[in-house]
Amino acid sequence: MRTLICFGVLISGAALSLAAAGPVKKISVEDLRDRVAGGWAGQMIGVSFGAPTEFRSNAKINDSALPKWTADRVSNSLGQDDLYVDMTFAKVLDDKGLDATTEDFGAMFREAKYHLWHANLAARRALRRGVPAALSGTPKYNVHANDIDFQIEADFIGLMAPGLPQSGTDIAWRAGRVMNYGDGIYGGIFVSCMYSAAFFEPDPVKVVQAGLACLPPQSPYGRLISDVLAWHRQHPADWRKVWQLIEDKWDKREPCPEGALLPFNIDAKLNGAYVVLGLLYGGRDFGKTLDISTRSGQDSDCNPATAAGILGVMLGYKAIPEQWKGGIPAIADKKFSYTDFSFHTIVDSNMKRALELIRKTGGRVDKDTVSVKAQNPKATRFEGWDDYGSPVERIHSNSSRFAWKGDWRESGGVRMSAVKGAEVTISFRGTGAILTGPYLVSGGKADVYLDGKHEATVDVYPDEPSRKNGDAVWHGFKLANTGHTLRLVVRGEPYPGSQGADIGVADLIVFRP
Repeated sequence: MRTLICFGVLISGAALSLAAAGPVKKISVEDLRDRVAGGWAGQMIGVSFGAPTEFRSNAKINDSALPKWTADRVSNSLGQDDLYVDMTFAKVLDDKGLDATTEDFGAMFREAKYHLWHANLAARRALRRGVPAALSGTPKYNVHANDIDFQIEADFIGLMAPGLPQSGTDIAWRAGRVMNYGDGIYGGIFVSCMYSAAFFEPDPVKVVQAGLACLPPQSPYGRLISDVLAWHRQHPADWRKVWQLIEDKWDKREPCPEGALLPFNIDAKLNGAYVVLGLLYGGRDFGKTLDISTRSGQDSDCNPATAAGILGVMLGYKAIPEQWKGGIPAIADKKFSYTDFSFHTIVDSNMKRALELIRKTGGRVDKDTVSVKAQNPKATRFEGWDDYGSPVERIHSNSSRFAWKGDWRESGGVRMSAVKGAEVTISFRGTGAILTGPYLVSGGKADVYLDGKHEATVDVYPDEPSRKNGDAVWHGFKLANTGHTLRLVVRGEPYPGSQGADIGVADLIVFRP
């Protein structure tokens, strides 16, 4: 049996069988498969429905006419990271077994060839630069630790854990650790636990409550979902009112370098709230659930994918209206990008893992019927980095506070240089900072000095052939709340595989308590 010691907590396959048990729940093998298929179909429909609106409506409700749904649009799902990353994580369990470790998930991710963004991209870059998988999602190495990435990739866990939320949470800690931390991991746990509940619970309110029960109540994520449930009770027919309450209270502290102090917000918990709006106010109506979770804005392809996936389990594939699922049979044997899975084969794979987990946790699988030794949802352990401070200031590179030396050129609002010895200095007061700039296929190396001491040698090569704007060139947190001086010096060296030695600087984001 494999074991993993992570942050002082012993996690092992044995944990899967030690979870507090609830009543035995029976489901036919046919119904289990239908619900698994409904979950994958829901994701496919939801991500395809919302794809044209992704980040087109930030910090406001999308009241524009949404693109008309046609059956063939579901083919868009074959190239969506919501599904292909989800499936490659599932394959780790197929290959390594249910006790797959964080290192196993990290090894797969390190070698992945697909395009990535935000926490996923930061994690893969860290892994390829020698950071252990148990640390690649932490704020020290990943400024995107609270981002949505694991939340949109954790569907595979809940879909293999019917009525088994604690077993799902155990897997979520091992997989989510690779790219997220704190609320970023809780997003995956929340989604996984809602999927687990959806196999046996027809009421969307109770499904959301089951997801919340898996979160530590003191976590920002848990507090936000508690707020949404309370506001839903107060305003049961007005999702727009609740959306505004969410906006007013919770859309304030986004640490992501692309969104800090800007309308863009890819934070897991804020987008998780929009998933919940779709489920609570959709009332088991597939189209209404999609509409609300999409109109809520921000990551409006991922959010309807998650909401429709959970609803797809609640309804089962057969009960999803034909107008939504009608295009799936035509593509059901086509492979999703970067995977060996089609719709049919991911359902087969999912069923094998689900039946294995049911047996492992004390359940029984007969020819036609499955008996699940159900687990009660239970709050997981708390971790967070909410005390690192909030973004309070964003200083653009054209500010006179930046002092430039050497050969720098202006390029699309970014100062660029590949000349050895070119440097930039800026002073700030705060407990943390992010120096932002693009990741470049011609990206090079630079040395970073904080308060006169060498802090790090950094690079801005994305490890894939596409530029990524608005990311972290360097970041540091948990600084003394005093004045600091940051200096970056270009080395004039390309990162291995890069086409050049460029470094770009866009702005400095300052954090304070």
